[in-house]
Amino acid sequence: MKRLAALTATTALVAAGIVAHPSTAVLASGQAVAPDTRVLARVHTAGRVEDRGAGVRYTWPGVYFEGRFRGSSVGIVLDDAVNDYAIQIDDQAPVNLVTPGRTTHWVRGLDPGAHRVRIAKRTESPWSAGQFGGFVVGAGGAVLSRPVPRSRQIEFIGDSWTAGYGNMSASRDCSTTGGVDRNSNADQSFGALTARALGADYQLNAWSGRGMVRNYNGGDPGTDYRTYYDRTLQAADPAVWRPGSWKPQVVVIGLGINDFSTALNPGEQWADEAALAAAYRTAYQGFLDKLRQRYGARVQLVLTYPDMWNTTAFASSVEQIVAERNAAGDNRVRALHYETDALGLDSLGCDWHPSARDHQLLAGVLTSFLRALPVRW
Repeated sequence: MKRLAALTATTALVAAGIVAHPSTAVLASGQAVAPDTRVLARVHTAGRVEDRGAGVRYTWPGVYFEGRFRGSSVGIVLDDAVNDYAIQIDDQAPVNLVTPGRTTHWVRGLDPGAHRVRIAKRTESPWSAGQFGGFVVGAGGAVLSRPVPRSRQIEFIGDSWTAGYGNMSASRDCSTTGGVDRNSNADQSFGALTARALGADYQLNAWSGRGMVRNYNGGDPGTDYRTYYDRTLQAADPAVWRPGSWKPQVVVIGLGINDFSTALNPGEQWADEAALAAAYRTAYQGFLDKLRQRYGARVQLVLTYPDMWNTTAFASSVEQIVAERNAAGDNRVRALHYETDALGLDSLGCDWHPSARDHQLLAGVLTSFLRALPVRW
């Protein structure tokens, strides 16, 4: 059986920027081809990345890279002192890599033969871009042709729930167990789990604390999730992202928890919750119009909301938005209500966020819901 040795980082640094060590690529047929230093020529990703040729940069949580190689070792070229990663070889359990810095991280001691390698960004870093320089191989090995993209694509838009904030924590106070970052894993969020269950590529375009019109407890007024949605690198760079081949058949949206979960503070722009709800509905409709323009009339838009707060404004607003879209002839907009009490969510993640168990339960509900939709995959 293939075995995964302990992951160890080498002290060798990439000399200048993010540059993968050249190696002969091999087609699926076994035919050798000339080396190609472009990372994305031999690596599959569906996330939002800034392509620099020999390397890519990214900020959004859950961005993943997949490759294939032959040999007993593989190196992962990284420049990132902020984020944590999940590394997986073949079907082995993922192994955590904490803030690797600027290095080539090696996985050694694999059985000879062909292998799959996957690396996924676990944490959030809106202001700091990570960099990936591709997969390299040891002596006698070869990088194989990149994995074929999946035909199914799902985009997840949301806040801390979608990002997997603190989901690996065993208690709501994670300050003594490494803090939020060490206890977060976007690769085990409900979105990532749902996409894998459906055999889909995915994006987790999430930012903790952000709302549709109002951020958590009214923080950072004048900005909201929509301020950054169009960007490749969130707050790190205002450059606009171009979808290219990204054409999801389903977009799942979870925005509203931060808008409504805390009471309005003195000085905020809304006179009361009713005014906030009206602004939320107007902004949401505009956001859906943007998604329709970007992805077309056939994409299924799923608006989700949980029932964890003593407010009806959130739930009624989402249901009203869906009803208005449907009445106008847009029947590919649906609402999904997460009945948290019925699901038995324990909210044991950091700061009362969904736990790893909760994310599995949410993924089960969402997966079943999406399977029942008339999606043209």
